[in-house]
Amino acid sequence: MAVSIFIRPFRRFIGINSNITVLFLDTTPHLNTKSRAHSTSLSENNDLFEPEEKKKTAKKISKAMMAYMQRSKEHDEFMKKEIIEYQIGKRHLANMMGEDPEFFTQEDVNRSIEYLFPSGLFDSKARPMMRHPDEIFSNRKAAEFDETGRPFHSMFYTYKPNYYETLYVSPDNYTKNIVGTIQSLNNIEDSLIKQGTVPMDKMDLISSVWLTKMDIEKLLSETLKAGEYYYLITSLERLCNHPLSKRAQDFIMKYRKKLVSHISEIVIPSLEHDNTGRPYITVKNCMRKSTRGEVTIWGNGSGKITINGQDITYFEDMHYREQLSAK
Repeated sequence: MAVSIFIRPFRRFIGINSNITVLFLDTTPHLNTKSRAHSTSLSENNDLFEPEEKKKTAKKISKAMMAYMQRSKEHDEFMKKEIIEYQIGKRHLANMMGEDPEFFTQEDVNRSIEYLFPSGLFDSKARPMMRHPDEIFSNRKAAEFDETGRPFHSMFYTYKPNYYETLYVSPDNYTKNIVGTIQSLNNIEDSLIKQGTVPMDKMDLISSVWLTKMDIEKLLSETLKAGEYYYLITSLERLCNHPLSKRAQDFIMKYRKKLVSHISEIVIPSLEHDNTGRPYITVKNCMRKSTRGEVTIWGNGSGKITINGQDITYFEDMHYREQLSAK
């Protein structure tokens, strides 16, 4: 009994040969003497010890992967449910509007929502809307490592691989980044200079602005600090200042937003004159919520403001007086 306790610790040393028989005697005084034979082999010893280490390693990886896959599965199930509800709602909306659900586009959805739920709210985000779940809910990163824990991306350990991949050249991405694009433009510039041509093909940025920090974070699916955001914008501005930056317009416009021009929609009234030749302009049907007004601006005037027969004190709030005086 006492000797059998030492069997397990010494099995590795016992099983050196392929097959060794060891005799253990029970030397307990009050019991009869018995002999017990045990045989061990090298393959059996490896099976006893190595699988335990493998199980520990696999257990650690499986816990991490289990949690990751569980979150990914829950998100996928949530998005599937939302997409199904969106498709059902779009079909109901098409039937309400008397349209064919199979050819009911997102523009038709927006027009129908605006017709059925009119709103005077200024901010478009506060108005009723019905959009695809992919446009409403933020994007999530795909799997970043395999089942063994090995990351797919070469910049995984920077904790922000998409951000640094946009800035610098990586083995996964040689050209679609700022540094790689500048290097390619420099090579083209050098070749043009050798041919005796002065390169000048700069991009025009007047009709667009840089995306906000929140928009950049949605695009990269990563959270950025203020300093990281400004460093990215500064690097992009350096690319825009390149003489051949227009050749990288598609890459640059991924991080810019076009401004909507309303110049073509504004109709400037023509200048009129009274009997004395004094110029003036009258703008009719000026809308402010449910109020309609008419404004006349006279040339060579005295600066006096008249509102329904009263002066500027017609507005009791100083905020409105300041706005009117600033016009």
